[in-house]
Amino acid sequence: MLSDLIQQFENASATYAAANSVERDDDWFVLKLQEEMGELTQIWNRTTGRGRRKGMTDAELATALADETADLLGHVLLFAHRNGVDLAAAVERKWRFRPQES
Repeated sequence: MLSDLIQQFENASATYAAANSVERDDDWFVLKLQEEMGELTQIWNRTTGRGRRKGMTDAELATALADETADLLGHVLLFAHRNGVDLAAAVERKWRFRPQES
């Protein structure tokens, strides 16, 4: 399941990069991870009253929070994939459970 999810994110990212002339070099993966964390932090600040809502409703904030969380997850998986990180082994070691594969 984890490997399938990683491959789905990889396919989507590669397609996006090709369509937008983005070079996904080693730095791009870590920089995108940082960018997405910044975007998640920004929407979190808006959601918790620490930042301007910019006219966003509670429902829009909730959707944006979910979307930015999904972006961060995707870029964590892409970063791990690019760098040969065995996430299943790391989860088992650090979280003490083994992600199930389909």
